Amino acid sequence: MLQGAGSSVRRLGVLSGHLTRHAVSAAAGRKFDYDLIVVGGGSGGLACSKEAAMLGKKVAVLDFVSPSPQGSTWGLGGTCVNVGCIPKKLMHQAALLGQAVRDASAYGWRLPDSVSHSWELLTAAVKNHIRSLNWGHRVQLKEKNVDYFNAQGSFIDCHTLESLSKDGSKAQLTSEYFVLAVGGRPRYPDDVPGAREFGITSDDLFFLQKPPGKTLVIGASYVALECAGFLAGLGFPTSLMVRSRCLKAFDRELASLVVRHLEGHGVQLLSHSEPRAVERLSNGRLAVTWHSTQQQQEVYKDEWDTVLFATGREAATAGLCLSRAGVRTGDVTGKIIVDSQETTSAQNIFAVGDAMLGRWELTPVAVKAGKLLAGRLFSEKQELMNYDLVPTTVFTPLEFAAVGLSEERATAEHGAENIEVYHAFYKPLEFYLPERDASQCYIKMVCLKSPASERVVGLHLTGPNAGEVMQGFAVAIKLGATRADFESTVGIHPTCAEEVVKLHISKSSGEDPTVTAC
Repeated sequence: MLQGAGSSVRRLGVLSGHLTRHAVSAAAGRKFDYDLIVVGGGSGGLACSKEAAMLGKKVAVLDFVSPSPQGSTWGLGGTCVNVGCIPKKLMHQAALLGQAVRDASAYGWRLPDSVSHSWELLTAAVKNHIRSLNWGHRVQLKEKNVDYFNAQGSFIDCHTLESLSKDGSKAQLTSEYFVLAVGGRPRYPDDVPGAREFGITSDDLFFLQKPPGKTLVIGASYVALECAGFLAGLGFPTSLMVRSRCLKAFDRELASLVVRHLEGHGVQLLSHSEPRAVERLSNGRLAVTWHSTQQQQEVYKDEWDTVLFATGREAATAGLCLSRAGVRTGDVTGKIIVDSQETTSAQNIFAVGDAMLGRWELTPVAVKAGKLLAGRLFSEKQELMNYDLVPTTVFTPLEFAAVGLSEERATAEHGAENIEVYHAFYKPLEFYLPERDASQCYIKMVCLKSPASERVVGLHLTGPNAGEVMQGFAVAIKLGATRADFESTVGIHPTCAEEVVKLHISKSSGEDPTVTAC
């Protein structure tokens, strides 16, 4: 979830008083094995467990990765470390270096006519870095005296968990509190024959021993666009099949610019398309049949070496036997219903991270929520996680960063008459010498009108290093910065970031927003 996550959380918080709660008074005086057991060794779970341990509590972490349909597994650290943010950003960087090589001659570098890339060398380096992070997490748990179990967990009751190790051995563990931080896994479209049998997901992509070759990415999420972007950047013929609109939760105008840039980057867009079947051919390639969502009778077929599904995620809650503990889930994705304090429908069981219903699926959010939760449980701290104004970045070849409300969301919440948008198309200095197209480099500032000022409620940017640019501005916006505050700030020249503080053309003025001066 992206835009409006905070308002969804507030609505969920209202439900907390009506959720069925399991009283813990019956457990008074009962001795538990642990003060806290965290189920899930991803970013949020590890942060919560270490914080609780530093507060002097006896803590355990259970973490187990069920193999993907293609057999992929990984170590401690969760999605971000193993099959998400970290390998994705490294692949993204590898693709950006390819672009830099193409630009180099314009800057005077004399390079061979042919420069090749090795998928095997890249994936080996990425895997080695991931293993170092896996090991680092285990060392940190040991240093903080957190017990680590590489085992699956399932509830017997709200204070008892049964662990199942790889060797089949079982044990019962009891705890006063539990935190569910099991994250999510990619969802296959099971109505597409051959999808699960022959397709892969982001759980498998970074472990491919051979280059993916000609690749079809199916999906319209940021995961789909990021994977399509770096695969194309690494030189693989890449197609992106989308059913409707890409990046639905983001500002529509900037999302469309990102898609246009992907197409210019070499990604073939198969819009308004839905897969029907995937089959393995005698030559080893995969034949995909699909149809147009606008004209169902229009059916197409083509061959690829790899088919990657990025068609959504679901919470990894299926084997936890949550009903035994009185924990309710909310929808078909298996996500856990929580209130504003991350409490589930069982009073002593909490959740953080991607497994929660209606929350951002972002690593820094899970980390901060986990730390704050431990502080509330085991100290005098009362601070709640604030899910409003969370910045994020889509690491497509042209990065897209955002914080706050999109123009559409701001208009829906406050009315068009109360919104002013300032914008600019700009050209990064580094684009000039190689004569790169900058027509998709764009900044949009969404402001809420008031008699005294124009408070910034949303900022959206496409361009190089967009995430690095957005992080600092997110602090200002969270502190209630107005457009006048931005305007009065001296820019750092020459940078892309300075274009944000130079914004002065409003959409309502009808003026050309293209930056023409240095």
